[in-house]
Amino acid sequence: MEPELVIASSSVDAGIGCWDLETGVKQPLHYKSCASTRHGLSAVGSRFLASSQLRDPKVKNGFIHYWSWSKPGVEVKSFLAEPIKPIAANPEGTYIVGGGISGKIYLWETATGRLLLERWEAHLRPITCLVFNDDGSLLVSGSEDGIVKVWPLLKVLDDRETDKPSHRYLYNFSDHTMPITDLVIGYGGWNAVIVSASEDRTCKVWSLSKGELLRSVAFPCIINALVLDPAETVFYAGGKDGKIYIVALSASSSSSKSPWLHIIGSLSSGSDAVTSLAYSTSKNWLLAGSEDGSIRVWDPKNMNLIRGFHHEKGILCLFPDLP
Repeated sequence: MEPELVIASSSVDAGIGCWDLETGVKQPLHYKSCASTRHGLSAVGSRFLASSQLRDPKVKNGFIHYWSWSKPGVEVKSFLAEPIKPIAANPEGTYIVGGGISGKIYLWETATGRLLLERWEAHLRPITCLVFNDDGSLLVSGSEDGIVKVWPLLKVLDDRETDKPSHRYLYNFSDHTMPITDLVIGYGGWNAVIVSASEDRTCKVWSLSKGELLRSVAFPCIINALVLDPAETVFYAGGKDGKIYIVALSASSSSSKSPWLHIIGSLSSGSDAVTSLAYSTSKNWLLAGSEDGSIRVWDPKNMNLIRGFHHEKGILCLFPDLP
């Protein structure tokens, strides 16, 4: 059986690190030449990794690097008209999307590399987060404008909607007052929930079927990262204060007397700000990357720290369960 790998990138040009999740042993395959943006690393099906790259602020263009699984060197470089921050691929790896600093979202067909849509004016400010639902039919975007939008992919790709960008989205959630920092979407098709985090120190839980806000959870700090428990009874929120907050999804509405009612626990290891979270469904382990370059693996059931790795400062993306 192939080992389950932990993949991590950071904002410094340290490449992409790989570890065996079971043993903690660093793997010899090290993907080179990567200084990733926030939410800028994605697995594209079982074929390759893609990462948007940081550039000199004076340089107008942006670019994305692609690596095949078995080769450490960059195979393809894609140059773009503007810097791209987050990227995401649908579960099958058919499409790749990238969010520009202009608020536009770009969409490519993976098989041909063809840019299918380049004037998708999604937001008024830079895109910060992009995530597909479990069947790839919906894309959820977040932006520095504080807005979360839900996009049906069929509608986005409909040529008849080209001149009607406002008609392409399904929902426009605008309850946050500051930039969106992370997004997660649950399983269950139209019965799924979306959780959004913002610099306004709240996380909001949205109903996909009803298109409405279910609850808002206040935190003592900015939340940088989110991940759902596979059972979707709780979500984990990585804070700027170095803690990972455990939040009940099914709790009743919060009262004015207890604005943090939904927070039922926390994990803390004394590290810097938590910048990325991931969940290994095969192990039922929680992974957390921090600003100081540490990656920690937790057993969330008994709240024990299992092991740690170290990459480079400014970890921005990590994930397990790769092919």
